[in-house]
Amino acid sequence: MADERGRAVLALHWQVNVISPQGFFGGLLAGPVARSGVVGRAARFHQAARAAGMPVICTRFTIPEGEGELVRNTGFMRAVGEAQEAFRPDAPGAQLIPEVAGLADAVVDNQKLSGLAGNDLAEWLRANDVGTLLITGVATNLTVEQTARHATDLGFTVHVVSDCVAAADETTHAASLANLELTTAGCLAAPDALT
Repeated sequence: MADERGRAVLALHWQVNVISPQGFFGGLLAGPVARSGVVGRAARFHQAARAAGMPVICTRFTIPEGEGELVRNTGFMRAVGEAQEAFRPDAPGAQLIPEVAGLADAVVDNQKLSGLAGNDLAEWLRANDVGTLLITGVATNLTVEQTARHATDLGFTVHVVSDCVAAADETTHAASLANLELTTAGCLAAPDALT
């Protein structure tokens, strides 16, 4: 049975630290992201989703003074914890990239890999009768996969927008999409996600 509740876009980690060459993860992700063309596709998708009446909620990985809810229990979290000045909410690297910033209906910060962890976003979505999430973002195998699985476990119907996500390499990206096809309601290309 189809979910009769509304839809929303979760736009994950479209921030300078992740997307841009000068960002913290620039050496790993900026080249593959640029070659993939995902930024332009995602910006067009976000714009079309808003035109269709869907809210676009952007998440940012930030670390406030005192570290907020950051837990250094993985190599990834230890690395960002050591570089936390670059992730302060007002730091240049924490800002949304210009192609996406103007399309956000809301921006939610957290210190977790899942965009739904360590904040009240899931409660806000439920209170606004959102049942289906369309996920875009970088990286496919990190925040996208973690958030998609988390949202599914929370009872949302989740579709990753397959042409609006990217990873550090194509093999990892393809493997992650294959996993997501099995662990969510399925991946959709942008045109199909809007119908």
